[in-house]
Amino acid sequence: MFKKLLGGLLGGGEAKPASVAAAEPVEYNGYQIVSEPAEQGGQFRVSGWICKPDAEGELLEHRFERSDLVPSREACDELMLEKARRFIDQVGDEMFTPRDPA
Repeated sequence: MFKKLLGGLLGGGEAKPASVAAAEPVEYNGYQIVSEPAEQGGQFRVSGWICKPDAEGELLEHRFERSDLVPSREACDELMLEKARRFIDQVGDEMFTPRDPA
């Protein structure tokens, strides 16, 4: 299910903050929220995925990253859930619509 999600994280490229193992998905209004914070200097950056199956059963994914840094993994997971729930309530399925790079 998360093959595509993990595939993008394992590729090479520029140095990035160390990813921490993804938390178990949390269901919210038909979406799955997956906290996957990045460790930076002993703190954790709010980061993860919001996923939802479409009508054909294909998994839609939205990378969710914020600038917030918190001192513990547990606090980071909670803040990720709080912010992702708010984002889902405000944006809904529009998050899966590709943006025009104008």
